[in-house]
Amino acid sequence: MLAVRFTTNDGNIRLGRLDGDQITDAGVAPAIGFDSTPEAWATIAAAAGATHAVGDVQLLHPVHPGKLIAIGLNYRDHAEESELDIPEVPVVFAKFPSALIGSGQTIVIPREETRPDYEAELAVVIGKRTFRATLDNALAAVGGYTAINDVSGRRAQLETPLRQFVYGKSFDTFGPLGPAIASMEGIDLGNLDVSTTIAGEVLQSSNTSNLIFSVAQIIEYVSRGTTLEPGDVIATGTPGGVGDGRDPKRYLLDGETVEVTVSGVGTLSNPVRHEQ
Repeated sequence: MLAVRFTTNDGNIRLGRLDGDQITDAGVAPAIGFDSTPEAWATIAAAAGATHAVGDVQLLHPVHPGKLIAIGLNYRDHAEESELDIPEVPVVFAKFPSALIGSGQTIVIPREETRPDYEAELAVVIGKRTFRATLDNALAAVGGYTAINDVSGRRAQLETPLRQFVYGKSFDTFGPLGPAIASMEGIDLGNLDVSTTIAGEVLQSSNTSNLIFSVAQIIEYVSRGTTLEPGDVIATGTPGGVGDGRDPKRYLLDGETVEVTVSGVGTLSNPVRHEQ
């Protein structure tokens, strides 16, 4: 089952169930958006309102997370292309939730940022308040999953000795999320395809079976000192093939569209515009 947050021509922000190319209205979206709790999924399952073609609405990022947690260097090939050691524990940083946009909305590159990059990632949405999860129960905290493009300004990220991960990855519009949140029925988070495509060229292609730290390991580690709340989002890391790791390097260009796909979620598609 797929849940979306969207707006219609009248400006109302709604939740809905996505079936193919059709959305069935599930009511007014709460401030948090779709938080992936059992109650939220029950509302989506029972949706019986007006229907809309996907092309007739604007999809929004499906949830307003209190915390947007990211994991770095979580695929061996990405750590190697970054010329960094394979981490012994999860590398945790954050993105500002204000960076989030939905599928179809425009990634705007600040004029000062000369090295804008793409990063396809599986993102999981917390559906249950969780503190000090164990490896055995950590996955019970996950209420749904989606795709995120961890757009990264490499100039800003790497221009200081301590690497400004948060700043370089948190510019406005640098967090496309969606297009939908998928429910967990029958899902193996350790076997999902993740890819990036631009103009028909596949630039990243991997599977979450290649994660260094599994989703359960990430949740166990992060929740040791941080309470995870419904609606919080964890981006689990990107595979190799990012633009900054290529020879020659390949950054996001003005006017192109970047597509991030995660199995079962669909394709997160965003045009790119460079600020003048």
